[in-house]
Amino acid sequence: MGNVTLSFPTFGFVVGTRAALGAGVGLLLARRLTERHRRRAGLALVLIGAATTVPAVMAVFRKRKS
Repeated sequence: MGNVTLSFPTFGFVVGTRAALGAGVGLLLARRLTERHRRRAGLALVLIGAATTVPAVMAVFRKRKS
């Protein structure tokens, strides 16, 4: 197994993408907001998290050391 050394900004970017995706899924499953607001906010966060996953994965693989 190889090691990955990430700078703090890269690490923050990866964590941020995971947080947006998780928050979006959480909102989609929650029942505290009206359905309309919940769906809009949840889908927006899921889409942002999913769209930024590819650049985050690419950034991690660029920093990977064997």
